[in-house]
Amino acid sequence: MKLRYSTTALALALIVTGAPVRADMDAARAFLDAEIGDLSVLTREEQEAEMQWFIDAAEPFQGMDIRIVSETITTHEYESKVLAPAFTAITGIRVTHDLIGEGDVVEKLQTQMQTGENVYDMYINDADLIGTHWRYQQVRNMTDWMAGEGADVTNPGLDLEDFIGLASTTAPDGKLYQLPVQQFANLYWFRHDWFTDPEIMAEFKEEYGYDLGVPVNWSAYEDIAEFFTGKTIDGVQVYGNMDYGKKDPSLGWRFTDAWLSMAGAGDVGEPNGFPVDEWGIRVNDDYQPVGSCVARGGDTNGPAAVYAIEKYIDWLKNYTPPAAAGMTFSEAGPVPAQGNIAQQMFWYTAFTADMVKEGLPVMNEDGTPKWRMAPSPYGAYWEEGMKVGYQDVGSATLMTSTPVDRAQAAWLYAQFIVSKTVDTKKSHVGLTFVRDSSVRHESFTERAPNLGGLVEFYRSPDRTRWSDTGLNVPDYPRLAQLWWQNIGDASSGAKTAQEALDALCEQQESILDRLQRSGVQGDLGPVLNEPQDPEHWLAQPGAPKPKLENEKPEPVTVAYEELIQRWQE
Repeated sequence: MKLRYSTTALALALIVTGAPVRADMDAARAFLDAEIGDLSVLTREEQEAEMQWFIDAAEPFQGMDIRIVSETITTHEYESKVLAPAFTAITGIRVTHDLIGEGDVVEKLQTQMQTGENVYDMYINDADLIGTHWRYQQVRNMTDWMAGEGADVTNPGLDLEDFIGLASTTAPDGKLYQLPVQQFANLYWFRHDWFTDPEIMAEFKEEYGYDLGVPVNWSAYEDIAEFFTGKTIDGVQVYGNMDYGKKDPSLGWRFTDAWLSMAGAGDVGEPNGFPVDEWGIRVNDDYQPVGSCVARGGDTNGPAAVYAIEKYIDWLKNYTPPAAAGMTFSEAGPVPAQGNIAQQMFWYTAFTADMVKEGLPVMNEDGTPKWRMAPSPYGAYWEEGMKVGYQDVGSATLMTSTPVDRAQAAWLYAQFIVSKTVDTKKSHVGLTFVRDSSVRHESFTERAPNLGGLVEFYRSPDRTRWSDTGLNVPDYPRLAQLWWQNIGDASSGAKTAQEALDALCEQQESILDRLQRSGVQGDLGPVLNEPQDPEHWLAQPGAPKPKLENEKPEPVTVAYEELIQRWQE
C-alpha cells in the first residue's frame, strides 16, 4: 500500500500568510478529499457530519491561537504538519503543534506544574505520569471535564470504548486523566529469514541441541545472541543483539520501560505489579509508596534487578556492535534496518514505519519484511501473571493551570487528531494504534503481511499485557532522571550493577522522603517503611525475591508461526 499525505493548499496558505481564519466546511471537504479518502472507519457522509460538529463546537474560539507540544515521532510529525493546519482551516482555531524531545516535554510540563504558568495549552505526554497526575491533581481529570466544563466541546462520536489504552490513563479513583493519542509496544524483533534458513537452523540445532526459534526466555535469547555474533551472512558481519549504552537521559527509558519486570523483578499483577512494580517501588493498599530498597520492602536493588542489569551489560559487551555502547536511543534505533542485526530484545513497534521502507536491506523486493516481531522473552525471575513488557501510551493532557477557554479549544484539537474520521489514516502513517476500529479496518487486513506481525499483535488479546509505568511512581519527572545517571555508571563500568542499584534506590527513597515530609501529595503521598534487615523481606512471599542458584534455566524457543496462530485465535 502506497501512502501519501499533504495538507490542503488552503490550510497551508492560512498558516503561512497569517490570514484571518474562519470555520470552513469547504476546507473540511478539501481535507477529506486530499487526505482521508476511504481510509476511515466512517462513511463520507459520517465524516462530513463529524467535521460539521467540530466547526459548530469551535465557533466560540475562532481566531484563538493555541499551543500544543509532543515528542518527535512519526505520528506526531503527521499531526503537526498535516492535521494541525487542517484543523486550523476547518475550525478557525490556530494551532501551533511543537515537536521537541521526550525529556523536554516532561521538563516543560514540570515547569508548568511548579510555576502555574501556562506554558502550553495541551501536552501530549506519556501515561507514565499517571501516578504523578493522580497524586498532584494538577491536570484536569477528563471524566469530570467531559461532564462539566468540557461538555459542550466533547464530541458525541468520541466513543471511549473504542480506545485500547484507557487502562493506562485511569487512576484508582476510576477517573480518566489523559486521552491516548498514540501508543506502541516494546517487543522482540528478529530476522525471520535467517531463523527459518534450513542451513542456519541445522547448525544451531547441532550446536545447542534445541530448535532455533523465537526465544521464550532469556536463556534462549543469550544462546541465539552468541550463535549469530561473528557470523558472516549475506556478505555482512552479524551481531546477535542490538542495544545502546551512552550515559544519556534516553538510557533511563531503556530501564524504566519495564526492563526489571521483564527480568522478573517486582510482583505479579497486570497492568503493573502490586504491591511492588517494575521500578521496584512498593506501595501499601492505598497506593502510598513505602520503599524502593530491599530494606524497606522494595526491589530496585534486589537480586532480580541486579540480574537484569548484569545481563544487559553482558549482552552489550559481547554480542552488540561496539559502537552501540556510545549510542543514544535515537542513534541505535535505525541500526537493525541496516541488515547486520539478528535479533533485538528491546525493540519498539514505533520503529515499524521506518523499518518497512522500500530498498532497505531488511526488506524483500515484493514489499514484505525479512524480519518479524514477537513477544519479548522473560528472565529467570519472571513468573506467570507478571507484566510482560512496556507499552508507550502518549496521551493528551490538560493542565488545571490552563485557562478554561484555551483548554476547551485544545480539547477540540485532541479529539480531532483521534477522531474516527482521521484515526485510520493517521494509524497508517505512524503505525501507533489507539482505536480498535482502526486496527480492524479492512485496509490493515490488506497491509498486515507487510508489517511483520504488528497488525496481528494489536488485534490479539495479548495487546493489553504490555503497559506503561504505573501508579506506584509518585513523581515521574523527579524519579526518572535518577535512572540514566545510575545505570550509566553500571554501563560504563564505573560501578557494579549492585552498587549502581543501591545508589538508585537510596536516591529514590530520598525523593520519597521529601515528598512525605512536604505533604504536598496529601493522603496519596509516600509513607516510608522503617528499614529492616533485607533478609526479612527476601523471606516474604513475592517481591523482593531471593537470589536464584541458577540464573540460566533451560532455554525454550517457539516457532513464530505458532505464536501468530495464537494471536489470530
